[in-house]
Amino acid sequence: MIISQSPYRVSFAGGGTDLPAFYLQEYGAVLSTAIDKHMYVTVSNRFDASIRVAYSKTEIADEVRDVQHTIVREALKLTRLNRHLEITTIGDVPAGTGMGSSSTLTVGLLHALYGYRGQIVSREKLANEACDIEINRLGKPIGKQDQYAAAFGGINYIRFNPDQSVQVEPVPCTAETLAELNSRFLLLYTNQRRDADTILQKQSDGTKDRMNVLREMRDLADAMRQTLAGDGDIDEFASLLHEGWLLKRSLGFGISNDMVDQWYDAARRAGAQGGKLLGAGGGGFVLLLAPPERHEAIREAMGCPRQLPIAVDQLGSRIIFISQRHAAVTPAPVAEAAMV
Repeated sequence: MIISQSPYRVSFAGGGTDLPAFYLQEYGAVLSTAIDKHMYVTVSNRFDASIRVAYSKTEIADEVRDVQHTIVREALKLTRLNRHLEITTIGDVPAGTGMGSSSTLTVGLLHALYGYRGQIVSREKLANEACDIEINRLGKPIGKQDQYAAAFGGINYIRFNPDQSVQVEPVPCTAETLAELNSRFLLLYTNQRRDADTILQKQSDGTKDRMNVLREMRDLADAMRQTLAGDGDIDEFASLLHEGWLLKRSLGFGISNDMVDQWYDAARRAGAQGGKLLGAGGGGFVLLLAPPERHEAIREAMGCPRQLPIAVDQLGSRIIFISQRHAAVTPAPVAEAAMV
């Protein structure tokens, strides 16, 4: 048995410039961090000559092409594994809440499948192949930031170039800056889930009309990393986070809604210095930055929503358990691996 552990992510600035509608015209950039909430994937041998996949439901398939879970199916094709497999996925956070769960799953699944084959792969390969599965093979209208955040871990400035290359630059924060940032995180659940693909498709379609705003959002990602890497001024960082939320909300596309706007305004009045709705928008989690002594007052002003404690995860996707391997895994024949 192999078990992988891969972190979810929180994006601070630049979301939307990782979409091809933007970065194929000019470079995009985001600032994001992996957090200590994870997706776990187990891959183990199955006695029967079939594939059992357990997630929100359980399915058993005789062939890779019959697997209904699209990400699992495409990952099996890519890694050329078939039959005699048990695959389970367990997430700390539900899907559709703005923390890149599908991309975290894809990265973690690839990591576990390669580990099951006895292969060590780079973080860049995991992220790149996860992008290939979601964007190219499955045609999802998403960007590339989530896959790289899950694979690499830590706080990163991630640049997306018109030639489709991606550069991941870790932000050199001091231990004191990280501790202060962790202490100010306040992550609250709106109790709403949404279809990110719908919002992202609208954003992609409307990118050409909002290039100036998106450029400001991209440039803000650089300003925020300079703040963290320099004096570690978290007050300034929080102020820039607020500025970025105002820019993102101005895009439209259903990114915010009346309830989120009311929550955010109440939080600001109660002492929040900055914040944003995570992910594509429309629901999920609201991230706020505030001095710890203001957290309870902020929660009360927002009606005491459920809080999810978080901190920066520095490690990225990793294999956390390997049972004894008795024999090499035989890959699927190339012809079958290519089946749809």
